[in-house]
Amino acid sequence: MPYFDAASTAPLHPLARQALLSALDDGWADPARLYRDGRKARMLLDAARETIAAELGARPDEVAFTTSGTQANHLAVLGALAGNHRKGRHLVHSAVEHSSVLHAAERHEADGGAVGAVPVDRQGRVSADQFGAALRPDTALAVLQSANHEVGTVQPVAEVAELCAAAGVPLLVDAAQSAGPLPVPAGWSLLTASAHKWGGPGGVGVLAVRKGVRYRSPLPADDRESGRVPGYVNVPAVIAAAVALRAVRQQAAELNRTQHARIERLRAELPALVPDLAVLGDPEHRLPHLLTFSCLYVDGEALLSELDRAGFAVSSGSSCTSSTLTPSHVLAAMGVLTEGNIRVSLPPDCTDADVDLFLRVLPQAVATVRAQLDAPSAGTATAGRLVLDTLGRRCPIPVIELARHLTEVPVGGVIAVLSDDEAARLDIPAWCEMRGQEYLGEEAGPTGVAYLIRRLT
Repeated sequence: MPYFDAASTAPLHPLARQALLSALDDGWADPARLYRDGRKARMLLDAARETIAAELGARPDEVAFTTSGTQANHLAVLGALAGNHRKGRHLVHSAVEHSSVLHAAERHEADGGAVGAVPVDRQGRVSADQFGAALRPDTALAVLQSANHEVGTVQPVAEVAELCAAAGVPLLVDAAQSAGPLPVPAGWSLLTASAHKWGGPGGVGVLAVRKGVRYRSPLPADDRESGRVPGYVNVPAVIAAAVALRAVRQQAAELNRTQHARIERLRAELPALVPDLAVLGDPEHRLPHLLTFSCLYVDGEALLSELDRAGFAVSSGSSCTSSTLTPSHVLAAMGVLTEGNIRVSLPPDCTDADVDLFLRVLPQAVATVRAQLDAPSAGTATAGRLVLDTLGRRCPIPVIELARHLTEVPVGGVIAVLSDDEAARLDIPAWCEMRGQEYLGEEAGPTGVAYLIRRLT
């Protein structure tokens, strides 16, 4: 079964597996103890810390290990804000940061802090100038991911870092998606990463804090990990993570060329194979192994399930997930289609034959899902416009009905789509952009919202 979800978690690197098994025998003891087995575990932990620090461009005493990348982000955001509180309580981040950063920002705001989100363009990339303009005299922390976790767009971290340094604002860089495939960008004050993204075991996150950066742990004090992360360190897992990171970095140049070519092939061929498919993310400033696309008139979770039946493991950032029914905040910030969203991220052992098979399987999978959603709604003419009532029906039905009934009004005529689905607020304007129609805005009603579209062609 081709595994195309390496951005969620990469398969354990073979060398990491060997290191983990060996470390379970040699590094099992408490590294804080002074007896022989404890000293041995401590030496192994110190060596692993030195390896990871070197690969991330940090000093060993700047690196602490957490239980996950999410915990690392929580500690980094809240700890840096606490340490720098005398400067102010203003936090700046991009609109497409990982949810762990956004949740920490929500906590800060609930505690009386101020938060500003810097917008992105339709490729998911921030403008360094806009980011710099969002900094204020009371800004205590800025956050910018190295690469986006949903669409793979690489951010201008180095340029933003220069602006932050000039303003005296520490910059947190979430490098979870790029650490391993790409070098760590320069200029960070705090850095976070997650080992299972680069082929290490799960349960190992990295929190690096530059010397001189003000930091105060938001958690109760603990003697381990420089007082930044409480609890026992999983020494065997950290050792395996270090081995995996070094191996991945050594293999990155050759693998990136191969993966980049495979993704370029998908970017070029998928729109021709599948009607109404939009490839998302920056075509140049991007991760080498990741591609995201959205399909009109398709439910993302249904398409994911259809691909799973065909033998492909992919992920979906669809606006209509079965658990929340909320749009992807990344795609919403980009102003692109959120329905029928699929992320493909290639593991190191991907082959050209896997890509060939995906290109054969996807068109039929999309056609199958579209056929299942073929459920028409009646349109009624009201006050010189065609009104489509899709109340109570989830995406992508409102967009399907809009496309189906567009030709029922003359060029220059208006269609009103009634919907109570939050995703329609994002997907109907995106559909108009893709189809060259004019989005006129929305009108609030007693039971939902009327989205107004003027037919131009």
